[in-house]
Amino acid sequence: MPDKLLILNHQQIQQKLDRIAYQILEDNLEEQEIVLAGIIPQGSVIARRLKQILDNIAPFKSTLLNIEIDKNSSTLQFKTDTDLSTCSNKVVILVDDVLNSGKTLAYGFGVFIDVPLKKLRTVVLVDRNHKNFPVSTDFSGIALSTVLKDHVYVSLDEKGKEDAVFLG
Repeated sequence: MPDKLLILNHQQIQQKLDRIAYQILEDNLEEQEIVLAGIIPQGSVIARRLKQILDNIAPFKSTLLNIEIDKNSSTLQFKTDTDLSTCSNKVVILVDDVLNSGKTLAYGFGVFIDVPLKKLRTVVLVDRNHKNFPVSTDFSGIALSTVLKDHVYVSLDEKGKEDAVFLG
């Protein structure tokens, strides 16, 4: 990707995820279990990586939940790989790769609207600061003030490509 500007390399992404995992730990020291809800595709990859880190450092159990959201629908359409009742009375951490307009995270909040939660937190690797929805993130790897025409490309777990975040 020679015409793209490298924002984060593999090592920097890992450092950001390590820091976010410790922030999640500090925010949930009293919990027995938390649920990491990753938005497919990239949010699920990040959630899985955070779970691996938390499994090594946290005294609580972390459970992974994958959410597939139809981002082009005007109404909330989603599928999960686990029944949402497993989230009842637990801390849920909604995970995505990039916070751009806020629509995806807003839909993500809607997934849990009828589930009694202890608290709902959000994690993104990149916060673009271009919100159309009143959405903020609790934990982010990096905040970028970009122009709207710029695209943030996050490469994770792709065959033949190293983890990286590009701006182009």
